[in-house]
Amino acid sequence: MCGIYGAISLSGARVADRGFATEMAKALRHRGPDGHGTARRESGVIGATRLRVVDPDPAGDQPFADPDGTALLVINGEIYNAEELRARYSTYQFRSRTDVECVLPLLLAKSATGIDDLDGMFALVLWQPERRRLILARDRAGEKPLFYARRDDQLLFASEIGALLAAGGISAHLDHTAASQFARNGCVEEPRTLIRGIRSVPAGSVILIDPTGERTHRYWDVDAFATSSTPPDIAALEATLTDAVERQLRADVPLGVFTSGGVDSSLLAVHAARKLGERLVTCSVGFPDHRYDERPFARRLANTLGGRHITAVADYDAMRAALDELVLAGEPIADPAAMPTLILAKAAREHVTVVMSGEGADELFGGYPTYLGHRHAGRFTALPQAAQTVVRSALRGLPNSTGRVPLPFLLRRFVADAARPWEDRHRQWFGTGLPVSVLQPEWRGADLESAADHHPEDVVGSAMRLDYRLGLRQRLLVKLDRATMRASLEARAPFLDRRLTQMAFEIPGWVHVGGTSTKRVLKAVARRSVPRFIVHRRKRGLSVPIAEWLNGSLASEIHDLLGRDRLRRQGIFNTDTVERLVTEHRTRRMDHSRGLWALFTFQHWMDRWGVTP
Repeated sequence: MCGIYGAISLSGARVADRGFATEMAKALRHRGPDGHGTARRESGVIGATRLRVVDPDPAGDQPFADPDGTALLVINGEIYNAEELRARYSTYQFRSRTDVECVLPLLLAKSATGIDDLDGMFALVLWQPERRRLILARDRAGEKPLFYARRDDQLLFASEIGALLAAGGISAHLDHTAASQFARNGCVEEPRTLIRGIRSVPAGSVILIDPTGERTHRYWDVDAFATSSTPPDIAALEATLTDAVERQLRADVPLGVFTSGGVDSSLLAVHAARKLGERLVTCSVGFPDHRYDERPFARRLANTLGGRHITAVADYDAMRAALDELVLAGEPIADPAAMPTLILAKAAREHVTVVMSGEGADELFGGYPTYLGHRHAGRFTALPQAAQTVVRSALRGLPNSTGRVPLPFLLRRFVADAARPWEDRHRQWFGTGLPVSVLQPEWRGADLESAADHHPEDVVGSAMRLDYRLGLRQRLLVKLDRATMRASLEARAPFLDRRLTQMAFEIPGWVHVGGTSTKRVLKAVARRSVPRFIVHRRKRGLSVPIAEWLNGSLASEIHDLLGRDRLRRQGIFNTDTVERLVTEHRTRRMDHSRGLWALFTFQHWMDRWGVTP
């Protein structure tokens, strides 16, 4: 695991390093505290900071160069089929046992088409200076980040936006379209970022740059998987998951599993325990407020598996410190779960260097309650208007709660959005919930308008694919990478194995979700190995008590960051709308915690980086 960076002249002109490479490396040190290397040529410099996971010898530090010195490679990630690739290129003069060096002979033999041969999580750059040729690529799901920007005739790249800004020469100006996307989704859709001029290499894509121009090729697209009418093969799914876990257990350092006491993480822990036995370390985080604390369930599972179990506590002071640290990477994170994840990662890092996490299971196997909403939206809208009115009136009479995702909140959102086109409805449900009017008219992009009213045959399956492309890639995996790498901890997500992903998306959405049940197929897999008290638990998720904090501990900061005078000077947000949202939340008339948290983190980020509209 590494932080990679570089600056390369696309014209082949001389690049003078006046300290920018040192600044970029310094900004990425947390991603790779164990080693560091650079390679300099007349037309550029590339480098990597390294977290030594496979083959801890310094000979495995990057960049890697081919025996002739005509190609240089830096890569952030882990390649799970490295042994097969190393055997394929057995005559190549390897200098290390690392899993990533095998990528170099692959790309020299097959160029950009070789990316599809990789199984793993990765962001990589191959530079061939004499040919003035660059390959930039990311893994299928987007587990590892890669950003790039132009500075004069140079292309700069880095694992984090903060490293690009540290290099100098890039202005921190806000991208209008990205801001509108963040206001709606709580994240920005690749390849955009919130900084104008900085782009993200799209997940599952390769960018090839040479003297003839720049070309992007997408080598992975979950929309290409056709659903099957054949009933899911539970045994085959379990075998594929087992193999994915075992492949991702390869490491020369201690390894653990993030556990919550839910189905997803418990499946990983059970299969990892079969291989590691007493060496397994399970890790969980909880809150002082028992309503949000899942440590008892995680501890109960750990007791059945053996090994060591560690816990962390996410109290307010620790969470506030985590918020300040997370913004250092260069973009805001609207998901408050990033804070306890960082707290957990730091606690885990005292015992292990690698962890497994359950990201991807909900998107692949239908784990969100929004999917149930899609199944029943048509039934609700088919009711007579009088009946719909009665339901809405009854829900308005239910008391509000600041607890973790209460049922009245979910039901109100369901009836409010059931008649919308499915994609617009889904974006309302998983996004910030902020109204279009929260932005000034000149800042409202097409992303805040209603989606086209088309009716796919499998709405649930379409929503799952949308969540994979947007919510998973742009929010959850960003959260996981940011939080774990701030702690110099590598996180792996076995559910995102390419074979398991394809098998899951070939199952129709209505098979995964039905009646009042979500994740039906994965629970069938879990019943074969996971304790029943885990399988039959209601889905909880890593919820954070931000609704109460916004009215209490963070009230003064909300007043400062979202105050009328500041918003007017800034010119991005509608002061009347924001003021109404804050008032309704503080008087408990409505729960606007998701939207207000997104605005709060956005403003906090703008202050930290001095971003200008």
